[in-house]
Amino acid sequence: MPDGVMREATIDVGAITANVRQLRRLTQAEIIAVVKADGYGHGAVRSAVAALAGGANRLGVADIAEALALRRAGISEPILAWLHAPGASFAEAAGAGIELGISTFDQLIAAAAGASHDRPVGVHLKLETGLSRNGIAPEDYRIVFSEAARLERIGKLRVIGLFSHLSNASADDDRAALRLFHEGAGVAASAGLAPPLRHIAATHAALALPESRLGCVRIGLGIYGLSPFADRTSADLGLRPAMTVRAAVAAVRRVGAGQGVSYGYDYRTDRETTLALVPLGYADGMPRQASGAGPVMIGGRTFRAAGRIAMDQFIVDVGDHPVAIGDEAIVFGDPTLGVPSAEAWADAAGTINWEIVTRIGPRVTRRQVSA
Repeated sequence: MPDGVMREATIDVGAITANVRQLRRLTQAEIIAVVKADGYGHGAVRSAVAALAGGANRLGVADIAEALALRRAGISEPILAWLHAPGASFAEAAGAGIELGISTFDQLIAAAAGASHDRPVGVHLKLETGLSRNGIAPEDYRIVFSEAARLERIGKLRVIGLFSHLSNASADDDRAALRLFHEGAGVAASAGLAPPLRHIAATHAALALPESRLGCVRIGLGIYGLSPFADRTSADLGLRPAMTVRAAVAAVRRVGAGQGVSYGYDYRTDRETTLALVPLGYADGMPRQASGAGPVMIGGRTFRAAGRIAMDQFIVDVGDHPVAIGDEAIVFGDPTLGVPSAEAWADAAGTINWEIVTRIGPRVTRRQVSA
């Protein structure tokens, strides 16, 4: 650990670049690199730059504020934002050349209102195909597509894409959604729309369901080197986790048998032992649900959090293993290097690896590296 640093997450941007290249090889499709939620906790700007260096064609974010932040950072490549506040104005986004995901007739009209006299607004029309979230309902396809075609003819809009999301509930469910998507695309074509892009697959479907690739895929989790599968690791997919979270041991205490540990004394020592304090807690993204189970490596050996994870810290019972203040405690990183994985923490907390990396809090200093 660098001197004076209590906790940090190192972000290997070289891994992100390599992961995008690998995903392009695996899918043979255009890549929309999803950098929403501050790049899944890795940093949106650094993740975007690294993904573009790996051959990503576009960037995807949830909302306009995220897209505008990328523009302010100097990123000029196409950016798609698809989740909007009720009654949102699209003028600033249109002026910055942000492509807008459109889920309703009202959003379509609002997007057209943001057009300048010489610059139509780029839109991707989102179709509802069974996930029951946002998206144009099948009964509204004809009116929305007809109006989109009219606005395109008069130079207000440019319909760049049709898109949707899959549930990943099962291959059959995803194929059913894909059939609905193709039906919707047919209605769009009959209205005179011929967008160059169609995209419905995120990382899971892009790798597991080839027919869902459609020449363009949205990749989030995969670009950060994490696997969406329970039975295939990142290494199996040729991907490398980009984030390593670690901290400096803040205190060491030798205690006897029967000593209570952390709030509630859910854990009591069963022998004389050494306790090491790791200064990461649920305020930093360590899930409290992983109390007593979350793995951490200290001095080349992996231990488990002992007792409850608190807001700022948790304790590790290292037995007689030598440990000193300032020693490095690795919470998760690349498991091929022998350290715990984000998946291991997800398992310990009963959640998913998406959540583990995304929830790492702002007190954890991010430091960019390139292995």
